Amino acid sequence: MVRNFYNNPKRRFSKHEMKQPKFLYLALLGALALSSQGTALAQDASRWHNVDVNEQNREPRRAAFFAYETQDKAQSFEKKGSANYLSMEGMWKFNFVKDHNKRPANFFAANYDDSSWTDFPVPGLFELNGFGDATYKNVGYAWATQFDPNPPYISELNNYTGSYRRSFDLPANWKGRDVFFHVGSATSNLTLWVNGKFVGYSEDSKIAAEFNISKYLKPGKNLIAMQVMRWCDGSYFEDQDFWRLTGIAREVYLYSRPKVHAADIRLDAGLENQYKDGVLHYDVALKGGKADVAMKLCDKDGKLVAEYTGAQGTIKLPNVKAWTAETPYLYKAYVTLKNKQGVLEVIPQKVGFRTVEIKNAQLLVNGQPILIKGANRHEIDPDGGYVVSVERMIQDIKIMKQLNINAVRTCHYPDDPRWYDLCDEYGIYLTAEANLESHGMGYEEKSLSKFPEYLLPHIERNEGNVKSFINHPSIIVWSLGNESGYGINFEKAYDWVKAVDKTRPVQYERGGYDSKTDIHCPMYMDYKECERYSKSDAVKPYIQCEYAHAMGNSEGAFKEYWDLIRKYPKYQGGYIWDFVDQGLRDKSPITGKEIFTYGGDYGRYPASDYNFNCNGIIAPDRRLNPHAYEIQYWHQNVWIKQFDENTGALAIYNENFFKTLDNLSLTATIFANGVEQAKVVIEDTKGIAPQTTKQIACEALKNAIAETKAKNGDKEITVNFAFASDGSEPLVDKGQVLARQQFVVSAYCFDKVSKAQEIASQAASAKHESSKEAKKKASAKTAKQLASNLEVEETNSYVKVSADPLIVTVGKLTGLIDYLDVDGEPVLKFRESIRPEFWRAPTDNDYGASLQKKMRVWKNPQMNLKSFDKSESKDSVVLTANFEMPEVKAELMLRYRINAAGEVTVTEKMTTDKEAKVADLFRYGMQLQMPASFSKLEYYGRGPEENYIDRHSSSFIGKYEANVKDEYYPYVRPQESGNHTDIRYFSIFNPTTGKGITFEGYAPMECSAIPYLVEDLDAGIEKEHAWGQHSGDLVEKGLVQLHIQQRQFGLGCIDSWGSSPMEKYRMHYQDRCFSFVIKAKK
Repeated sequence: MVRNFYNNPKRRFSKHEMKQPKFLYLALLGALALSSQGTALAQDASRWHNVDVNEQNREPRRAAFFAYETQDKAQSFEKKGSANYLSMEGMWKFNFVKDHNKRPANFFAANYDDSSWTDFPVPGLFELNGFGDATYKNVGYAWATQFDPNPPYISELNNYTGSYRRSFDLPANWKGRDVFFHVGSATSNLTLWVNGKFVGYSEDSKIAAEFNISKYLKPGKNLIAMQVMRWCDGSYFEDQDFWRLTGIAREVYLYSRPKVHAADIRLDAGLENQYKDGVLHYDVALKGGKADVAMKLCDKDGKLVAEYTGAQGTIKLPNVKAWTAETPYLYKAYVTLKNKQGVLEVIPQKVGFRTVEIKNAQLLVNGQPILIKGANRHEIDPDGGYVVSVERMIQDIKIMKQLNINAVRTCHYPDDPRWYDLCDEYGIYLTAEANLESHGMGYEEKSLSKFPEYLLPHIERNEGNVKSFINHPSIIVWSLGNESGYGINFEKAYDWVKAVDKTRPVQYERGGYDSKTDIHCPMYMDYKECERYSKSDAVKPYIQCEYAHAMGNSEGAFKEYWDLIRKYPKYQGGYIWDFVDQGLRDKSPITGKEIFTYGGDYGRYPASDYNFNCNGIIAPDRRLNPHAYEIQYWHQNVWIKQFDENTGALAIYNENFFKTLDNLSLTATIFANGVEQAKVVIEDTKGIAPQTTKQIACEALKNAIAETKAKNGDKEITVNFAFASDGSEPLVDKGQVLARQQFVVSAYCFDKVSKAQEIASQAASAKHESSKEAKKKASAKTAKQLASNLEVEETNSYVKVSADPLIVTVGKLTGLIDYLDVDGEPVLKFRESIRPEFWRAPTDNDYGASLQKKMRVWKNPQMNLKSFDKSESKDSVVLTANFEMPEVKAELMLRYRINAAGEVTVTEKMTTDKEAKVADLFRYGMQLQMPASFSKLEYYGRGPEENYIDRHSSSFIGKYEANVKDEYYPYVRPQESGNHTDIRYFSIFNPTTGKGITFEGYAPMECSAIPYLVEDLDAGIEKEHAWGQHSGDLVEKGLVQLHIQQRQFGLGCIDSWGSSPMEKYRMHYQDRCFSFVIKAKK
């Protein structure tokens, strides 16, 4: 992914150099079919060091399909049930060497003794099975700490090499047929032998390699041998921002086909006549001879709707059911090859009729300017790495449906073919990207995109992407690659793709608007730039290929992006970076708890960009990260545009483009101060057409609101609307809420600062000078009775005020509440005071913007107590401490007003130097440490998920209960967590005794309580450590740290390497005043 330019190659081998004797010698050796080790090594080197040799004897790229023996078998779309299929997954004999030059010689020979080799899973990755170290690198190559990039040079040192052997019995009924070996993904390359004979070689680790091995086979038992390297010259084009792992992923199998078979199939299913009628152009390329070709087209239930004979043809289908991500209707096509002896093979394909075009600076699907509510998705599993099961893929799509994500960019390579099948079936738009990223060479003069000698890989990698997946309706855009600079090679790749497929737009980000890209698809543009483009006369759609960087505690101001997207027609959305944190599941060496590892956690001298691969909307184990709910909210497809509580009238807007809201039911739940009062089912929501608004008047809702108001006086009245699914949509559960909104009908009535308190404050200020003399005369210990429930005890060291059930002790030398007891139970940890607080544990975005450095003056600013005063009235005692804060050029006043009702009003007032230049604050408020026995929370504000000033739309105002231990969210790397905004009151208590305290605000405030200290979550000046920090490493200290604050700095989401939150969400250096009340919990 991002985001700086690193290019450090010393030199590059040119075509001229390759013609010199050294290269000619290697080529000559490679041509000799000798069995000696020296010759084999030379031949091997000529492949993996030669940018012009990216495959040998590999089958030409074709559409991903499987050919069955009969129509009945084909109808299952399950190749494992076919006699043409033989799985090669499972345990293979395996040998691992750290350095490529130490690989075993002639291991592929039939008589080679592999009895000492280990058993190794296929698919499976070296590093996740005990061989070698997993590496994560974003900018720069995975070998960055070993050698400088100098294409096509690759070192043999630390170039892990795995050698595989496995025997199999050739099915007898495959005699006389072509037999192919299929490896879905091999990183970084694959060399293949059968029965001791060299078969072929393949690069491009994310496209299946297939080899015709027929001529190497014999009846009965046969031997397959493979070799996979960590790096080869092709790795220069695979510098993606993800875990760098080695091995075989995806499916591995043998399959057989008749000598005469379909070499490729092209299906182009579009729409015409105002997108009402379907047109299917098909083309079947034959290999091995002639055959009769028949095409049958059936509906999703298998009913025949059209048929045609011939290898090419056009089928027209009036009033077709079109495919979209909202309505993913698929027809079933069966291509049958026959000869005089009967059926040769039957190839099933699912067909979605849809048309993609660009008009009026908009990307259209079936004539509609869809919104891309997208995410970038790496193929990653916390246990399998690149090995991702179909069940995991379906789980990912189910989560996407839950979060209203409708589009995926296959960053930054083609995915498992089964992923495209699932996206076709369940409805996900795809921007399908080629496996092409040479980021480590930089974007400028060293970019491989600028040198014609590297044209072949640019074309081949796009060919693999396009030809493999061209028949999938879910793919609406091709992407040429990612972050590889821009030059002639991408221009020619664009031309090649457009020549092969004229039905889809093609995009590439690095060239910018004026380059060969049909969509302007920048990454990480801020709000101003997005609006500038959206208001311009540019003629290309604007869809960010990466935006809203979801690293750690993030996604602040995601709302503002979608405000712009919904405002400007040509701004059609984007793909969040990214879908899932790429952490690998492991155990903490500190606590033994589960952790998810990231870059730098494995090996010595690792190339690493630390936790920069943990940018997910969801966690590695597929838990929703807290910011997922904000994304879900702003992606939702139904909105209540207007609501009149007095009449029960509301306007419902259907933001879908192709379907009604008939599968949703609407309820309204009414609350008074967070307590449910009534629930109303709102009828008449059916038949709301796409992109239309319907006005509804609900008498029952009007009456329920009126009754709630009448019964609840001046309480805050809120109405929560929820649109729930009827379960008819695949992967969406019945009752699952897909859209929701909250309206505040009657606002909360906060207490106002009393007149008595204001007078006491003024008296305290006026008494400031005279109190100096009074202090000198103070006795060692005095007690004075005031109101019947108010008692003061004063010494040279403290003032203790008792007002049942609270006892408050303020230190005269600290100016702080040093002890606080409720009903005789200490609320504070021993010798831990309630202290002002200005700092938070930096988030990943904070680190990216260097805020942990820029704002460090606020971490523990010096506070010099300048004065301490006490004033008394009949029903209250006011204690005032004044501090000087020289490092931040400010004065701070802390005032404690304890009244006879046992309430403490705390006022924190900061006066700043108007001429001083001082950094922003992370937060402004107070913190206290409490015993762990105070483990339960009850609060009225936004929840239940943590939320922040720029990320709280999805967290509705309500009354919530929680356990303190659950309030810390275990981000992959520890950081600020647990905050709640718009707090009216916040209570914490001991569930055993029921004793606790409540904090109430005079205005909405922010609070949190977690079982860790800020310092536990703070990685310091730099977060890069020899051993990474993980939430599972945290050691509980038997305490609770509670934060009560006026507000906290925003989170931001523009990027995680330089941008601060929006201006309105920052906390600038200025005068501030914050007041709240502490009282015993009722």
